[in-house]
Amino acid sequence: MKLARHTGFTLLELLVVVAIIGLLAAYVGPRYFSQIGKSEQTVARAQVEAFAKALDAYRVDVGSYPSSEQGLAALVTRPAELAKWNGPYMPKNLPADPWGRPYLYRALSPTEYDLLSYGKDGAPGGEGDDADIANR
Repeated sequence: MKLARHTGFTLLELLVVVAIIGLLAAYVGPRYFSQIGKSEQTVARAQVEAFAKALDAYRVDVGSYPSSEQGLAALVTRPAELAKWNGPYMPKNLPADPWGRPYLYRALSPTEYDLLSYGKDGAPGGEGDDADIANR
């Protein structure tokens, strides 16, 4: 009679494999998650540039940037008092920043404006992922 052979992995072999997977995760994980923050910053900068182009097109048509009261909504819907408006200059739904907050727009003069996102922390200033993203 033949003896039945039991084949399989020993506990020690399984522990070695789990340890190797853990080391790889500890090495790759932080690098992967640091890239996510950089991509959010990149998206915010691209959106600010898109807003700037739309605001410049608005200024060419109307003669000035929207007032602070009109805000970025003037890029989508015609303000009542403007006859030269030739929009919409942006899609119907104005995008929020990558962190889900609206961009802040303030007209400084008919030819200057501030447009910014406060970054991940939602507060002025900051560094890294928390840094402000602005048109200047």
